[in-house]
Amino acid sequence: MNLSFDLKKVTLVEFGVGRDVGSGQTFVAVPIDAKVQKALHEMTQATWQAMQQDAEGPTKYEPSDKHGSVEYLYLPLDDDMAMGVRDLHQAANLPLDSAALATPEKVLCYFVRLTDDQQRKLTALRRASQFKGIVKNKGRLIRLIDDTLQIVEDTVFKLDSDFDLPIDANNVHILRPSGFEFAGKLQQAILDAVPVNVAAIKSELTFIVFDGIEKYAAKHTRAARYLASIRGQEEMKSIDKTALNKLCKSTGVDVSESTGKMIIADGHEMAFLQVLDRRRYHLELVKDKPEKFVAASRKPVK
Repeated sequence: MNLSFDLKKVTLVEFGVGRDVGSGQTFVAVPIDAKVQKALHEMTQATWQAMQQDAEGPTKYEPSDKHGSVEYLYLPLDDDMAMGVRDLHQAANLPLDSAALATPEKVLCYFVRLTDDQQRKLTALRRASQFKGIVKNKGRLIRLIDDTLQIVEDTVFKLDSDFDLPIDANNVHILRPSGFEFAGKLQQAILDAVPVNVAAIKSELTFIVFDGIEKYAAKHTRAARYLASIRGQEEMKSIDKTALNKLCKSTGVDVSESTGKMIIADGHEMAFLQVLDRRRYHLELVKDKPEKFVAASRKPVK
């Protein structure tokens, strides 16, 4: 996958932070000098280089997958789940706040906004754990000045070696899935989206009773993630009722039928969603010893 940006022809580097202001998260720009601009540009290059180490290329981000700590994924910028970071990328004229780092405990993330010679934009964001962590050691850092070690009295921030995610005009390129989910506030957003996702799935799979599933998913993040994933699958609308019943039976999911509709037994909501999300399966490699499994990640075989 290519980047819709030329990292070799950067004409403008801007820095900013995301802060917790009580009522929510706000983004502001912070003035920086040429050396910091250079360091941020190098961080962005290092991020893209790290992504190129994936020989098979990126796979699309799936909310129901259990991702590694570092894994190159992508998500189209127009996807609903990209809304949080999309707003930052597309924001114009962020307010300038030179005092934004005066309260480092409120800094949630930091970001760079780059412009290339074709006026294309690239935003790269990093969760601020290390950036803030160095401040906690204030008064215990030392440096060499005039051949003498001295305590650093000033507030010090430490940039990371790369970013969690760069964003171009087309995609969110994700290096650290947890950083993306944090920045996009995905956990709460996915829980909030349960009624909408259930309604969308129910309109296609009219032979399933979803009342119990909706109540369950509203309180269980993993189930809510399955619903978000199922809704986003083009093949979802073509699921065959007979095939679905057969797979539920073979993988131990308790379902019944009444007036032509499938009813999921209490306590089997999560298992049923795993079936719908193509994650629950069975094998019988040893004769008469069937085994049931749940896939943590779902990647099609080419």
